Amino acid sequence: MRHAISFILSLFLAAALSAEDLDAHSPYGDGYQFKGLSVFVDAGVARVSNVHANFYNGSLTNANTINRVMHSEGYGQQMWNDLVSQSLISPSAIQNFRQLEVVEYADMFYKIAYQIGFGFRYDYDSGLGWLLRFDLIELNSIGAFNLSSRNGTGILTNQNQYVRCGILGQEKRINIDFALTHRFNRSGLFEWEIDFGCNVNNTSVLGNDIEVAGRLSNILNVWGDMGPGYYNESMNYINQGGIGVGGFATISACYKLMGSAISLGYTFYYTKINLEGYSAYAPQHNIFLRFDLNKFTFF
Repeated sequence: MRHAISFILSLFLAAALSAEDLDAHSPYGDGYQFKGLSVFVDAGVARVSNVHANFYNGSLTNANTINRVMHSEGYGQQMWNDLVSQSLISPSAIQNFRQLEVVEYADMFYKIAYQIGFGFRYDYDSGLGWLLRFDLIELNSIGAFNLSSRNGTGILTNQNQYVRCGILGQEKRINIDFALTHRFNRSGLFEWEIDFGCNVNNTSVLGNDIEVAGRLSNILNVWGDMGPGYYNESMNYINQGGIGVGGFATISACYKLMGSAISLGYTFYYTKINLEGYSAYAPQHNIFLRFDLNKFTFF
C-alpha cells in the first residue's frame, strides 16, 4: 500500500508542476467549466460485504482449513505444547494434539478499509464525459473460533469449556472502473456529478492466520494434498482469488478551484468477487475525496 500511495502522489505532483496558468482575465472557480482531459487522485474508506469473509474461517470445506495445520505433526505439536504451558488445556484431558477439535467456526467479517487510487477523465462542453479509474483496497477479515476436545471430555479448566482463538484473513483488491459521467450546474462554484459504469476487479489472497495460545500460524494451503509435515516442503503458493466483474453508480459534489476541483462522493458497487468457493455478487460502499486537475501539459 505504501508503494501505491507513493506512486499516486508522484504522478499527481508531476501533473501539478506542469499545470498551465489560466488567462489572467478569466474568472477562477465561478464560471469555469471543466473541458478536455483531467487527471485525478482519490482516497476514502470502503465498506465491503461480509458475503466473502468466511472464505477465511478455516472450516473443513474451505481451501484453507484449520485442521490441516492443527493435526499436522509439526504445527499441531507446537500448538498443544503452547496450550499446556499456558494452562489453557489439561494434558490429562487432551493427551495430544490429535484430540484438539474446532467445535465452533468463526463467523468472519471485514473491517472498514482504506481505498486509494488515481485516474483520468474527459469532459465535453455538454457536461457529459467519461472516466477511467484504478483503485486499491487492502482488507482484513477477522473472527474467532472455539477449540475443544475431540474425545468429548471437554477442556481443562474449571471455568472454560473452550479455548477462544483468533483468526485473520488478508486480501488485496484492485478495481478498474470505466464510467460515463455527467456534470450539472456547470456555471457555478459548485457542481453535482453522477457516474454510471462497469468494474473489473482482481482479488489476491495475502494471508490466513490463526492465533492459538498467542502464537500465529498461517493456514494458507501451500502443501497441496499432502498437508504440512516435518519433511514436506511447501509448494509454490497459487493465488486463491481471481478476476471479477460488476457495475457501480456514483454521486458527488464538486467545488471548483483554479483549473481544478475537490469532490466528495459516494459510490455503490455491485460486483462479483472471485474467491475459491465464495465467488458471488455482493454490494460495496465507498465514500471518497477526489482532487481533479484539469489544465495541465503532463503528456
